[in-house]
Amino acid sequence: MLGLLLRFLPFWVREPLFIVIGSVFGVRIMYLAAHDHDWKAAGIGTVFLVFTAIRVHTVVKALRTRRNPTPAPAPAPALTQTAAPAQTPAPAQLPAQAPPSAPAPEKDHNAWGQALAAFGVFGALAAAVWLGPHMLPSDDNTTHPASCSDSKDSEHEKLPKAYARTPGAVTGDELCEALNRPDLARLLGTPGETATTASVTNGTAALTDGKVAEPETEIAFDTYTVNLSATYNHLSIAQYVRLFDIAGDRVEKDVKTLKVLGRPAFLSSDHTMKIEINFGEEHKSAPVQQGPLARTLSIAPDRKDRGGSYDLTVWSKSGALPSDATLVDIAEKVLPTVIERSAH
Repeated sequence: MLGLLLRFLPFWVREPLFIVIGSVFGVRIMYLAAHDHDWKAAGIGTVFLVFTAIRVHTVVKALRTRRNPTPAPAPAPALTQTAAPAQTPAPAQLPAQAPPSAPAPEKDHNAWGQALAAFGVFGALAAAVWLGPHMLPSDDNTTHPASCSDSKDSEHEKLPKAYARTPGAVTGDELCEALNRPDLARLLGTPGETATTASVTNGTAALTDGKVAEPETEIAFDTYTVNLSATYNHLSIAQYVRLFDIAGDRVEKDVKTLKVLGRPAFLSSDHTMKIEINFGEEHKSAPVQQGPLARTLSIAPDRKDRGGSYDLTVWSKSGALPSDATLVDIAEKVLPTVIERSAH
């Protein structure tokens, strides 16, 4: 239908239409090709732009022809008869006829008006094609990364008094915005995955009567789940490590001391808890079980280790864990943002 319509359109409507469509789609496809590094799309965009350049050349040539028309060649003069045979009788006198009039000039179809009208109409059409996917609701089932705004239950929730009493305390929302980086999956070693859920909690530490702020956030992927929390108590990293020595489980929990961002830190391992709840009269809730192993990197909020910690924990349902270097790399990317917000 479109091809039939284009075939019968006047020249000064059809050619501007070709130029508008070719330029809009060509530029759009080249932009997407550059953004996605897709060479096939770049080839298609090049074809559109070359086609548009040809149509522009055709229109320019037609405009030059209209401005400087080539004069038509003059008709050859008619041959005159010089003499007539004597025996030929004189022809009868015919009434004089008026010379043939010159053909009436063709009516100007206002080519510029048609061209401008075509540009206006099909420019609006091109804008609708360009902006339509952004303005209309999409029906595709494409999975989009989870954002921190997906868990804004805490947006209108009043923070516990412990946050106001703790200078520089960050909230779970601020931790989420720092952790939920576009390159987090790549840092975890799973660059093809996207975050499926993002949760935020603005709570307090257990057994502190609500006096110690302990915000946290959790970002889940198909392979790994990452948790980042901040604890504003007076227990230093050095004291944490001594507690492992006193309990005698430093080897069992694979405790390693190190420095991250110039701050004291340590790595430790512990099992998560697995809770199953089955609803129905015939089923009962299963007891709390031992879940997969988790690896935690705890870092002092300041270089003097005056108390408190940032804790970055990673685990997976399969029990596989990223390397310790991966946790350190993530912490070095995420914590500067948290520390900067804490300073304000």
